Amino acid sequence: MREIEIAVPLGKILRADEVKRTVAKMFRLSRNAVIRVVDPTRPAADAKSADAAPRASATCVITRRSIDARGKAVWRYRVEVYGADEVYEPYRLPELRDAHGAQTVIVVGAGPAGMFAALKLLSLGLRPVVLERGKDVHARKADMARLSRDGALDPDSNYCFGEGGAGAFSDGKLYTRSSKRGDNREVLYRLVEMGASPEILIDAHPHIGTDRLPLVVENIRHRIEDLGGEYHFGAKVSDISVEDGGVRVNTADGRDFRAGAVILATGHSARDIYEMLDSKGVGLEAKGFALGVRVEHPQSLVNDSRYHGSYTSGMPAAEYSFVEQVDGRGVFSFCMCPGGILVPSSTEEETVVLNGMSNSARNSRWANAGVVVQIEPEDTPERYAGDGPFALLNFQRDVERSMYAAVREIAPDAHPFAAPAQRMTDFCKGRKSKDLPETSYHPGAVSVPLHEVLPPMVAGRLQKAFPLVDKKIRGYYTSDALLLGTESRTSSPVRIIRDPETMQCPAAPRVFPCGEGAGYSGGIVSSAIDGIRCAVAVATLFF
Repeated sequence: MREIEIAVPLGKILRADEVKRTVAKMFRLSRNAVIRVVDPTRPAADAKSADAAPRASATCVITRRSIDARGKAVWRYRVEVYGADEVYEPYRLPELRDAHGAQTVIVVGAGPAGMFAALKLLSLGLRPVVLERGKDVHARKADMARLSRDGALDPDSNYCFGEGGAGAFSDGKLYTRSSKRGDNREVLYRLVEMGASPEILIDAHPHIGTDRLPLVVENIRHRIEDLGGEYHFGAKVSDISVEDGGVRVNTADGRDFRAGAVILATGHSARDIYEMLDSKGVGLEAKGFALGVRVEHPQSLVNDSRYHGSYTSGMPAAEYSFVEQVDGRGVFSFCMCPGGILVPSSTEEETVVLNGMSNSARNSRWANAGVVVQIEPEDTPERYAGDGPFALLNFQRDVERSMYAAVREIAPDAHPFAAPAQRMTDFCKGRKSKDLPETSYHPGAVSVPLHEVLPPMVAGRLQKAFPLVDKKIRGYYTSDALLLGTESRTSSPVRIIRDPETMQCPAAPRVFPCGEGAGYSGGIVSSAIDGIRCAVAVATLFF
Protein backbone atom coordinates (compact mmCIF):
# COMPACT_ATOMS: atom_id res chain seq x y z
CA MET A 1 0.00 0.00 0.00
CA ARG A 2 1.18 3.50 -0.85
CA GLU A 3 -0.17 6.91 0.11
CA ILE A 4 -0.61 9.83 -2.26
CA GLU A 5 -2.11 13.32 -1.90
CA ILE A 6 -4.42 15.11 -4.32
CA ALA A 7 -5.27 18.82 -4.05
CA VAL A 8 -8.72 20.16 -4.98
CA PRO A 9 -9.90 23.82 -4.89
CA LEU A 10 -12.11 24.73 -1.96
CA GLY A 11 -15.75 24.56 -2.91
CA LYS A 12 -15.24 21.39 -4.97
CA ILE A 13 -15.04 17.71 -4.07
CA LEU A 14 -12.59 15.07 -5.18
CA ARG A 15 -14.18 13.15 -8.05
CA ALA A 16 -13.55 9.47 -8.66
CA ASP A 17 -12.41 10.05 -12.23
CA GLU A 18 -9.77 12.51 -10.99
CA VAL A 19 -8.44 9.90 -8.56
CA LYS A 20 -8.29 7.35 -11.36
CA ARG A 21 -6.42 9.67 -13.71
CA THR A 22 -3.92 10.64 -11.03
CA VAL A 23 -3.23 7.05 -9.97
CA ALA A 24 -2.98 5.79 -13.55
CA LYS A 25 -0.44 8.47 -14.41
CA MET A 26 1.56 8.17 -11.18
CA PHE A 27 1.86 4.37 -11.34
CA ARG A 28 1.97 4.16 -15.14
CA LEU A 29 -1.02 1.89 -15.45
CA SER A 30 -2.30 0.90 -18.87
CA ARG A 31 -5.32 2.58 -20.43
CA ASN A 32 -7.51 -0.45 -19.87
CA ALA A 33 -6.50 -0.80 -16.20
CA VAL A 34 -9.47 -1.16 -13.85
CA ILE A 35 -9.15 1.27 -10.95
CA ARG A 36 -11.59 1.11 -8.06
CA VAL A 37 -12.16 4.19 -5.89
CA VAL A 38 -13.47 3.79 -2.34
CA ASP A 39 -14.92 6.96 -0.80
CA PRO A 40 -16.22 6.36 2.75
CA THR A 41 -18.54 9.35 2.37
CA ARG A 42 -20.33 7.60 -0.52
CA PRO A 43 -20.87 3.99 0.57
CA ALA A 44 -23.61 3.32 -2.00
CA ALA A 45 -21.32 4.37 -4.85
CA ASP A 46 -18.55 2.19 -3.44
CA ALA A 47 -20.82 -0.85 -3.46
CA LYS A 48 -21.60 -0.33 -7.15
CA SER A 49 -17.90 0.17 -7.87
CA ALA A 50 -17.06 -3.10 -6.13
CA ASP A 51 -19.66 -4.97 -8.19
CA ALA A 52 -18.40 -3.44 -11.41
CA ALA A 53 -14.71 -4.05 -10.70
CA PRO A 54 -14.19 -7.15 -8.55
CA ARG A 55 -10.63 -7.62 -9.87
CA ALA A 56 -9.21 -4.11 -9.95
CA SER A 57 -5.67 -3.28 -11.02
CA ALA A 58 -5.63 -0.76 -8.16
CA THR A 59 -7.93 0.09 -5.28
CA CYS A 60 -7.83 3.71 -4.10
CA VAL A 61 -9.22 4.54 -0.67
CA ILE A 62 -9.84 8.16 0.33
CA THR A 63 -8.80 8.34 3.99
CA ARG A 64 -8.40 11.98 4.97
CA ARG A 65 -9.35 15.50 3.92
CA SER A 66 -7.88 18.71 5.30
CA ILE A 67 -7.59 22.36 4.34
CA ASP A 68 -4.17 23.57 3.26
CA ALA A 69 -4.10 27.38 3.46
CA ARG A 70 -0.34 27.88 3.22
CA GLY A 71 -0.79 29.33 -0.29
CA LYS A 72 -4.00 29.38 -2.25
CA ALA A 73 -6.42 27.48 -0.03
CA VAL A 74 -7.19 23.96 -1.24
CA TRP A 75 -8.64 20.73 0.02
CA ARG A 76 -5.85 18.20 0.37
CA TYR A 77 -6.99 14.58 0.16
CA ARG A 78 -4.93 11.61 1.30
CA VAL A 79 -5.48 8.44 -0.71
CA GLU A 80 -4.26 4.91 0.04
CA VAL A 81 -3.45 2.93 -3.12
CA TYR A 82 -3.51 -0.88 -3.06
CA GLY A 83 -2.03 -2.83 -5.95
CA ALA A 84 -3.66 -5.79 -7.69
CA ASP A 85 -1.78 -8.22 -5.44
CA GLU A 86 -2.72 -6.39 -2.22
CA VAL A 87 -5.93 -6.89 -0.30
CA TYR A 88 -7.96 -3.94 0.92
CA GLU A 89 -10.26 -4.87 3.80
CA PRO A 90 -13.02 -2.29 4.43
CA TYR A 91 -13.82 -1.58 8.05
CA ARG A 92 -16.93 -3.32 9.39
CA LEU A 93 -18.70 -2.29 12.57
CA PRO A 94 -19.26 -4.94 15.26
CA GLU A 95 -22.86 -6.08 15.10
CA LEU A 96 -25.18 -4.96 17.89
CA ARG A 97 -26.96 -7.95 19.40
CA ASP A 98 -30.34 -8.36 21.03
CA ALA A 99 -29.75 -8.38 24.80
CA HIS A 100 -33.21 -9.11 26.20
CA GLY A 101 -32.62 -11.49 29.10
CA ALA A 102 -28.83 -11.10 29.01
CA GLN A 103 -26.54 -10.33 31.96
CA THR A 104 -27.00 -6.71 33.15
CA VAL A 105 -24.28 -4.08 33.44
CA ILE A 106 -25.04 -0.65 34.91
CA VAL A 107 -23.60 2.36 33.08
CA VAL A 108 -23.58 5.57 35.09
CA GLY A 109 -23.63 8.56 32.76
CA ALA A 110 -24.99 9.05 29.23
CA GLY A 111 -22.11 11.09 27.81
CA PRO A 112 -19.74 9.77 25.12
CA ALA A 113 -18.01 7.26 27.39
CA GLY A 114 -21.30 5.93 28.75
CA MET A 115 -23.08 5.76 25.39
CA PHE A 116 -20.25 3.92 23.67
CA ALA A 117 -19.74 1.61 26.63
CA ALA A 118 -23.44 0.71 26.38
CA LEU A 119 -23.22 0.13 22.61
CA LYS A 120 -20.15 -2.05 23.03
CA LEU A 121 -21.85 -4.07 25.75
CA LEU A 122 -24.64 -4.86 23.29
CA SER A 123 -22.12 -6.05 20.70
CA LEU A 124 -20.67 -8.34 23.39
CA GLY A 125 -24.03 -9.84 24.38
CA LEU A 126 -24.54 -7.88 27.62
CA ARG A 127 -27.52 -5.70 28.59
CA PRO A 128 -26.73 -2.08 29.56
CA VAL A 129 -28.84 -0.15 32.05
CA VAL A 130 -27.91 3.51 31.72
CA LEU A 131 -28.42 5.86 34.68
CA GLU A 132 -28.28 9.58 33.84
CA ARG A 133 -28.66 12.29 36.49
CA GLY A 134 -29.98 14.80 33.94
CA LYS A 135 -32.76 14.83 31.38
CA ASP A 136 -32.98 13.50 27.85
CA VAL A 137 -31.20 15.47 25.15
CA HIS A 138 -34.31 17.39 24.08
CA ALA A 139 -35.74 18.14 27.54
CA ARG A 140 -32.42 19.58 28.73
CA LYS A 141 -32.59 22.24 25.99
CA ALA A 142 -35.33 24.08 27.91
CA ASP A 143 -33.17 24.13 31.04
CA MET A 144 -30.20 25.48 29.10
CA ALA A 145 -32.39 28.19 27.59
CA ARG A 146 -33.56 29.26 31.06
CA LEU A 147 -29.96 29.28 32.25
CA SER A 148 -28.88 31.66 29.47
CA ARG A 149 -32.01 33.79 29.52
CA ASP A 150 -32.93 34.04 33.20
CA GLY A 151 -29.92 32.71 35.09
CA ALA A 152 -31.97 29.81 36.48
CA LEU A 153 -29.57 26.91 37.01
CA ASP A 154 -30.74 23.31 37.32
CA PRO A 155 -27.68 21.61 38.89
CA ASP A 156 -28.54 18.30 37.19
CA SER A 157 -29.68 19.57 33.78
CA ASN A 158 -27.45 22.11 32.06
CA TYR A 159 -24.64 22.37 29.51
CA CYS A 160 -22.62 19.72 31.39
CA PHE A 161 -25.24 17.29 32.71
CA GLY A 162 -27.87 15.41 30.73
CA GLU A 163 -28.06 12.93 27.87
CA GLY A 164 -25.09 13.33 25.55
CA GLY A 165 -22.94 14.91 28.26
CA ALA A 166 -21.04 18.18 27.89
CA GLY A 167 -20.08 17.33 24.31
CA ALA A 168 -23.67 17.25 23.07
CA PHE A 169 -23.82 21.04 23.14
CA SER A 170 -20.20 21.82 22.36
CA ASP A 171 -20.16 21.39 18.59
CA GLY A 172 -19.57 17.65 18.56
CA LYS A 173 -15.88 18.04 17.73
CA LEU A 174 -14.22 14.70 17.02
CA TYR A 175 -10.61 15.79 16.78
CA THR A 176 -8.85 12.84 18.40
CA ARG A 177 -7.24 10.71 15.70
CA SER A 178 -4.37 9.33 17.74
CA SER A 179 -4.27 5.53 17.74
CA LYS A 180 -2.50 5.29 21.09
CA ARG A 181 -5.84 5.19 22.95
CA GLY A 182 -7.35 2.66 20.55
CA ASP A 183 -9.01 2.34 17.17
CA ASN A 184 -11.28 5.35 16.64
CA ARG A 185 -13.05 3.86 13.62
CA GLU A 186 -15.63 2.10 15.78
CA VAL A 187 -16.60 5.51 17.21
CA LEU A 188 -16.74 7.38 13.91
CA TYR A 189 -18.51 4.65 11.93
CA ARG A 190 -21.02 4.11 14.73
CA LEU A 191 -21.81 7.84 14.80
CA VAL A 192 -22.43 7.75 11.05
CA GLU A 193 -24.66 4.71 11.50
CA MET A 194 -26.63 6.75 14.05
CA GLY A 195 -27.12 9.74 11.76
CA ALA A 196 -23.90 11.79 11.62
CA SER A 197 -22.57 12.95 8.27
CA PRO A 198 -20.26 10.40 6.58
CA GLU A 199 -17.80 13.27 6.04
CA ILE A 200 -16.57 12.78 9.62
CA LEU A 201 -14.90 9.58 8.39
CA ILE A 202 -12.32 11.51 6.36
CA ASP A 203 -12.23 15.08 7.71
CA ALA A 204 -9.03 15.94 9.56
CA HIS A 205 -11.08 18.04 12.01
CA PRO A 206 -14.49 16.36 11.95
CA HIS A 207 -17.47 17.83 13.73
CA ILE A 208 -21.15 17.01 13.82
CA GLY A 209 -22.63 20.34 14.93
CA THR A 210 -24.68 21.27 17.98
CA ASP A 211 -27.84 21.37 15.87
CA ARG A 212 -27.39 17.81 14.57
CA LEU A 213 -25.80 15.99 17.48
CA PRO A 214 -28.97 15.70 19.62
CA LEU A 215 -30.62 13.54 16.93
CA VAL A 216 -27.57 11.27 16.83
CA VAL A 217 -27.61 10.96 20.62
CA GLU A 218 -31.33 10.19 20.59
CA ASN A 219 -30.87 7.54 17.88
CA ILE A 220 -28.23 5.85 20.05
CA ARG A 221 -30.68 5.67 22.95
CA HIS A 222 -33.46 4.27 20.78
CA ARG A 223 -31.17 1.57 19.39
CA ILE A 224 -30.01 0.57 22.88
CA GLU A 225 -33.59 0.37 24.13
CA ASP A 226 -34.79 -1.55 21.07
CA LEU A 227 -32.17 -4.21 21.77
CA GLY A 228 -33.13 -4.66 25.42
CA GLY A 229 -31.13 -1.99 27.20
CA GLU A 230 -32.65 0.60 29.53
CA TYR A 231 -32.29 4.34 30.15
CA HIS A 232 -33.27 6.01 33.42
CA PHE A 233 -33.21 9.83 33.57
CA GLY A 234 -33.22 11.90 36.75
CA ALA A 235 -31.20 9.05 38.25
CA LYS A 236 -28.49 10.84 40.21
CA VAL A 237 -26.29 8.19 41.80
CA SER A 238 -25.87 8.60 45.55
CA ASP A 239 -24.16 5.35 46.51
CA ILE A 240 -22.32 2.40 44.96
CA SER A 241 -21.52 -0.75 46.92
CA VAL A 242 -19.98 -4.08 45.97
CA GLU A 243 -21.80 -7.05 47.46
CA ASP A 244 -22.56 -10.73 46.75
CA GLY A 245 -20.45 -10.92 43.61
CA GLY A 246 -22.17 -7.92 42.08
CA VAL A 247 -22.75 -4.21 42.44
CA ARG A 248 -25.61 -2.24 43.98
CA VAL A 249 -26.29 1.31 42.87
CA ASN A 250 -28.66 3.67 44.67
CA THR A 251 -30.01 6.96 43.35
CA ALA A 252 -30.89 10.13 45.22
CA ASP A 253 -34.62 9.59 44.61
CA GLY A 254 -34.57 6.16 46.28
CA ARG A 255 -34.25 3.82 43.31
CA ASP A 256 -32.17 0.66 43.67
CA PHE A 257 -30.31 -1.09 40.84
CA ARG A 258 -28.25 -4.28 40.90
CA ALA A 259 -25.97 -5.78 38.29
CA GLY A 260 -22.83 -7.81 37.77
CA ALA A 261 -20.71 -4.69 37.23
CA VAL A 262 -20.91 -0.93 36.89
CA ILE A 263 -19.15 1.34 34.41
CA LEU A 264 -18.70 4.75 36.01
CA ALA A 265 -18.75 7.38 33.25
CA THR A 266 -19.97 10.46 35.08
CA GLY A 267 -18.02 13.25 33.33
CA HIS A 268 -15.55 15.84 34.57
CA SER A 269 -18.09 17.95 36.50
CA ALA A 270 -19.64 15.29 38.77
CA ARG A 271 -17.83 16.48 41.88
CA ASP A 272 -20.28 14.71 44.20
CA ILE A 273 -19.21 11.33 42.78
CA TYR A 274 -15.60 11.96 43.78
CA GLU A 275 -16.73 12.82 47.32
CA MET A 276 -18.88 9.69 47.55
CA LEU A 277 -16.05 7.45 46.34
CA ASP A 278 -13.56 9.07 48.70
CA SER A 279 -15.87 8.45 51.66
CA LYS A 280 -15.90 4.74 50.74
CA GLY A 281 -12.12 4.46 50.52
CA VAL A 282 -11.93 4.24 46.74
CA GLY A 283 -8.55 5.57 45.64
CA LEU A 284 -8.38 9.05 44.14
CA GLU A 285 -5.48 11.27 43.17
CA ALA A 286 -5.03 14.86 42.05
CA LYS A 287 -4.57 15.16 38.30
CA GLY A 288 -3.35 17.99 36.12
CA PHE A 289 -5.86 20.05 34.17
CA ALA A 290 -5.80 23.33 32.27
CA LEU A 291 -7.19 26.74 33.19
CA GLY A 292 -7.61 29.99 31.33
CA VAL A 293 -10.10 32.05 29.37
CA ARG A 294 -12.37 31.90 26.36
CA VAL A 295 -11.03 34.09 23.56
CA GLU A 296 -13.53 35.50 21.08
CA HIS A 297 -12.55 37.11 17.76
CA PRO A 298 -14.67 38.28 14.85
CA GLN A 299 -14.80 35.29 12.50
CA SER A 300 -13.92 37.61 9.62
CA LEU A 301 -10.59 38.39 11.30
CA VAL A 302 -9.74 34.68 11.62
CA ASN A 303 -10.82 34.05 8.02
CA ASP A 304 -8.62 36.84 6.70
CA SER A 305 -5.65 35.62 8.72
CA ARG A 306 -5.88 31.92 7.93
CA TYR A 307 -6.78 32.36 4.26
CA HIS A 308 -4.24 35.19 3.78
CA GLY A 309 -6.91 37.65 2.70
CA SER A 310 -8.35 35.37 0.01
CA TYR A 311 -11.46 34.25 1.89
CA THR A 312 -14.63 34.27 -0.18
CA SER A 313 -18.20 33.28 0.59
CA GLY A 314 -18.65 29.52 0.52
CA MET A 315 -15.29 28.68 2.05
CA PRO A 316 -15.40 26.88 5.42
CA ALA A 317 -15.09 29.15 8.45
CA ALA A 318 -11.39 29.17 9.32
CA GLU A 319 -10.02 27.42 12.41
CA TYR A 320 -6.82 27.81 14.36
CA SER A 321 -4.80 26.00 16.97
CA PHE A 322 -1.52 26.69 18.72
CA VAL A 323 0.77 25.57 21.51
CA GLU A 324 3.33 27.78 23.21
CA GLN A 325 5.76 27.01 26.01
CA VAL A 326 5.82 29.82 28.58
CA ASP A 327 7.79 29.64 31.83
CA GLY A 328 7.88 25.85 31.79
CA ARG A 329 4.21 25.23 31.11
CA GLY A 330 2.17 24.73 27.96
CA VAL A 331 -0.23 27.45 26.86
CA PHE A 332 -2.56 26.17 24.17
CA SER A 333 -5.84 26.64 22.35
CA PHE A 334 -8.61 24.22 23.23
CA CYS A 335 -12.05 23.42 21.80
CA MET A 336 -11.89 25.98 18.97
CA CYS A 337 -15.33 26.89 17.60
CA PRO A 338 -15.28 28.65 14.22
CA GLY A 339 -18.52 30.44 13.49
CA GLY A 340 -19.60 29.67 17.03
CA ILE A 341 -21.05 31.17 20.19
CA LEU A 342 -20.20 31.19 23.90
CA VAL A 343 -22.45 29.50 26.46
CA PRO A 344 -22.62 29.32 30.27
CA SER A 345 -21.39 25.96 31.59
CA SER A 346 -21.64 26.38 35.35
CA THR A 347 -22.99 23.47 37.37
CA GLU A 348 -23.01 25.34 40.69
CA GLU A 349 -24.53 28.65 41.78
CA GLU A 350 -22.28 31.69 42.19
CA THR A 351 -19.70 30.45 39.73
CA VAL A 352 -18.93 31.49 36.15
CA VAL A 353 -17.74 28.88 33.66
CA LEU A 354 -17.80 29.27 29.88
CA ASN A 355 -17.73 26.90 26.94
CA GLY A 356 -18.08 27.29 23.18
CA MET A 357 -20.22 25.60 20.55
CA SER A 358 -21.01 25.77 16.85
CA ASN A 359 -23.88 24.62 14.69
CA SER A 360 -23.04 22.46 11.68
CA ALA A 361 -23.01 25.49 9.33
CA ARG A 362 -20.55 27.36 11.58
CA ASN A 363 -22.06 30.62 10.39
CA SER A 364 -22.08 32.98 13.37
CA ARG A 365 -20.11 36.24 13.27
CA TRP A 366 -17.69 35.07 15.95
CA ALA A 367 -14.92 32.55 16.47
CA ASN A 368 -14.00 31.39 19.96
CA ALA A 369 -11.57 29.05 21.63
CA GLY A 370 -10.39 28.21 25.09
CA VAL A 371 -6.84 29.40 25.66
CA VAL A 372 -5.51 27.69 28.73
CA VAL A 373 -2.41 27.08 30.82
CA GLN A 374 -1.45 23.57 31.89
CA ILE A 375 -1.69 23.16 35.68
CA GLU A 376 0.15 20.22 37.26
CA PRO A 377 -0.27 18.89 40.82
CA GLU A 378 3.06 20.46 41.79
CA ASP A 379 1.58 23.87 40.84
CA THR A 380 -1.06 23.60 43.56
CA PRO A 381 -1.15 26.80 45.65
CA GLU A 382 -0.02 26.36 49.25
CA ARG A 383 -3.49 26.95 50.70
CA TYR A 384 -4.73 23.70 49.10
CA ALA A 385 -1.73 21.58 50.08
CA GLY A 386 -3.69 19.71 52.75
CA ASP A 387 -6.64 18.85 50.50
CA GLY A 388 -5.15 15.62 49.17
CA PRO A 389 -6.78 14.38 45.95
CA PHE A 390 -9.18 17.35 46.03
CA ALA A 391 -6.45 20.00 45.97
CA LEU A 392 -6.79 20.98 42.33
CA LEU A 393 -10.55 20.43 42.36
CA ASN A 394 -10.92 22.95 45.17
CA PHE A 395 -8.55 25.32 43.41
CA GLN A 396 -10.63 25.02 40.23
CA ARG A 397 -13.86 25.72 42.11
CA ASP A 398 -12.44 28.77 43.86
CA VAL A 399 -11.31 30.27 40.55
CA GLU A 400 -14.83 29.80 39.17
CA ARG A 401 -16.24 31.51 42.27
CA SER A 402 -13.77 34.39 41.93
CA MET A 403 -15.15 35.11 38.44
CA TYR A 404 -18.64 35.47 39.87
CA ALA A 405 -17.45 37.65 42.75
CA ALA A 406 -15.51 39.94 40.41
CA VAL A 407 -18.63 40.64 38.35
CA ARG A 408 -20.80 41.22 41.46
CA GLU A 409 -18.35 43.75 42.80
CA ILE A 410 -18.60 45.89 39.68
CA ALA A 411 -22.13 45.11 38.47
CA PRO A 412 -24.23 43.64 41.30
CA ASP A 413 -27.39 43.61 39.17
CA ALA A 414 -25.85 41.84 36.18
CA HIS A 415 -27.11 38.50 34.91
CA PRO A 416 -26.20 35.78 37.47
CA PHE A 417 -23.85 34.19 34.95
CA ALA A 418 -22.47 37.33 33.31
CA ALA A 419 -18.80 36.84 32.51
CA PRO A 420 -15.86 39.02 33.55
CA ALA A 421 -14.21 40.22 30.36
CA GLN A 422 -11.33 42.29 29.02
CA ARG A 423 -9.92 43.23 25.63
CA MET A 424 -6.86 41.13 24.80
CA THR A 425 -4.46 44.06 24.48
CA ASP A 426 -5.67 45.59 27.75
CA PHE A 427 -5.21 42.26 29.49
CA CYS A 428 -1.62 41.96 28.29
CA LYS A 429 -0.85 45.57 29.25
CA GLY A 430 -2.44 45.21 32.70
CA ARG A 431 -5.25 47.76 32.40
CA LYS A 432 -9.01 47.50 32.73
CA SER A 433 -10.93 47.90 29.47
CA LYS A 434 -12.97 51.11 29.15
CA ASP A 435 -15.46 49.35 26.91
CA LEU A 436 -15.97 45.89 25.43
CA PRO A 437 -16.66 44.67 21.90
CA GLU A 438 -19.93 42.92 21.11
CA THR A 439 -20.02 39.28 22.20
CA SER A 440 -22.03 36.17 21.38
CA TYR A 441 -22.30 35.35 25.08
CA HIS A 442 -26.00 35.78 25.90
CA PRO A 443 -25.74 36.42 29.68
CA GLY A 444 -23.46 39.33 28.85
CA ALA A 445 -19.97 40.52 29.72
CA VAL A 446 -18.77 42.99 32.37
CA SER A 447 -15.45 44.83 32.12
CA VAL A 448 -13.23 43.34 34.81
CA PRO A 449 -9.41 43.38 35.13
CA LEU A 450 -9.02 39.66 34.47
CA HIS A 451 -5.26 39.96 34.81
CA GLU A 452 -5.87 40.63 38.52
CA VAL A 453 -8.61 38.03 39.06
CA LEU A 454 -7.00 35.03 37.39
CA PRO A 455 -4.32 33.20 39.40
CA PRO A 456 -0.93 34.85 38.73
CA MET A 457 0.56 31.65 37.30
CA VAL A 458 -2.21 31.67 34.68
CA ALA A 459 -2.51 35.39 33.99
CA GLY A 460 1.25 35.91 33.67
CA ARG A 461 1.69 33.12 31.13
CA LEU A 462 -1.30 34.22 29.08
CA GLN A 463 0.02 37.79 28.96
CA LYS A 464 3.27 36.49 27.46
CA ALA A 465 1.60 34.00 25.12
CA PHE A 466 -0.87 36.17 23.21
CA PRO A 467 1.72 38.40 21.49
CA LEU A 468 3.70 35.24 20.59
CA VAL A 469 0.66 33.71 18.92
CA ASP A 470 0.36 36.76 16.68
CA LYS A 471 3.59 35.68 14.96
CA LYS A 472 1.85 32.47 13.86
CA ILE A 473 -1.69 33.75 13.40
CA ARG A 474 -1.37 37.26 12.03
CA GLY A 475 -3.84 39.69 13.60
CA TYR A 476 -4.58 37.42 16.56
CA TYR A 477 -3.22 39.90 19.12
CA THR A 478 -5.75 42.71 18.81
CA SER A 479 -8.03 44.93 20.86
CA ASP A 480 -10.94 43.43 18.91
CA ALA A 481 -10.36 40.12 20.69
CA LEU A 482 -12.33 39.62 23.90
CA LEU A 483 -11.18 37.46 26.81
CA LEU A 484 -13.91 36.05 29.05
CA GLY A 485 -13.48 34.12 32.28
CA THR A 486 -13.27 31.36 32.82
CA GLU A 487 -12.42 28.24 30.83
CA SER A 488 -11.87 25.73 33.61
CA ARG A 489 -13.61 22.48 32.67
CA THR A 490 -11.00 21.31 30.20
CA SER A 491 -10.63 17.98 31.98
CA SER A 492 -11.02 16.48 35.41
CA PRO A 493 -8.61 17.65 38.15
CA VAL A 494 -9.17 14.28 39.88
CA ARG A 495 -8.36 10.75 38.72
CA ILE A 496 -10.19 7.67 40.00
CA ILE A 497 -7.48 5.03 40.37
CA ARG A 498 -8.04 1.85 38.37
CA ASP A 499 -5.94 -1.20 37.61
CA PRO A 500 -4.40 -0.77 34.13
CA GLU A 501 -5.03 -4.40 33.27
CA THR A 502 -8.48 -5.13 34.68
CA MET A 503 -9.76 -1.52 34.43
CA GLN A 504 -11.38 -1.97 37.87
CA CYS A 505 -10.95 0.02 41.07
CA PRO A 506 -8.55 -1.95 43.29
CA ALA A 507 -10.64 -1.02 46.33
CA ALA A 508 -13.97 -1.69 44.59
CA PRO A 509 -13.88 -4.72 42.29
CA ARG A 510 -16.51 -4.73 39.52
CA VAL A 511 -16.49 -0.91 39.44
CA PHE A 512 -14.93 0.33 36.19
CA PRO A 513 -14.07 4.08 36.23
CA CYS A 514 -14.29 5.39 32.71
CA GLY A 515 -13.78 8.40 30.48
CA GLU A 516 -13.05 12.03 31.17
CA GLY A 517 -14.61 12.13 34.64
CA ALA A 518 -12.40 9.27 35.78
CA GLY A 519 -9.33 11.04 34.44
CA TYR A 520 -8.55 8.75 31.51
CA SER A 521 -9.59 10.75 28.45
CA GLY A 522 -10.24 14.23 27.13
CA GLY A 523 -12.88 14.92 24.49
CA ILE A 524 -15.64 12.99 22.75
CA VAL A 525 -13.63 10.44 20.78
CA SER A 526 -11.08 9.52 23.44
CA SER A 527 -13.89 9.22 26.00
CA ALA A 528 -15.88 6.97 23.67
CA ILE A 529 -12.80 4.81 23.08
CA ASP A 530 -12.29 4.48 26.83
CA GLY A 531 -15.94 3.47 27.20
CA ILE A 532 -15.41 0.75 24.61
CA ARG A 533 -12.28 -0.49 26.40
CA CYS A 534 -14.10 -0.66 29.73
CA ALA A 535 -16.99 -2.59 28.19
CA VAL A 536 -14.53 -5.15 26.80
CA ALA A 537 -12.93 -5.44 30.24
CA VAL A 538 -16.35 -5.93 31.85
CA ALA A 539 -17.13 -8.77 29.45
CA THR A 540 -14.22 -10.80 30.86
CA LEU A 541 -16.21 -11.13 34.10
CA PHE A 542 -19.01 -12.96 32.32
CA PHE A 543 -17.42 -14.91 29.48
